[in-house]
Amino acid sequence: MMVLAVCCGSIAFSHVNDPGFWLFKEYFDLSVVEAIKVRTTYTTVLAVLGLGGVLAVERALDVLSL
Repeated sequence: MMVLAVCCGSIAFSHVNDPGFWLFKEYFDLSVVEAIKVRTTYTTVLAVLGLGGVLAVERALDVLSL
């Protein structure tokens, strides 16, 4: 579970040295500032939701083991 939580945290706060950032920027025809705002927002939301999912599964496994 810790590995999944770390993976969720690793996708938050995309930076300009990420090749995916530049693909995202060009595909959606955004300026650098717009791409940073949009991509950071959605990757942060994705990371938080992923962490929530990992915590929910962890809790479910704890309940089932009782």
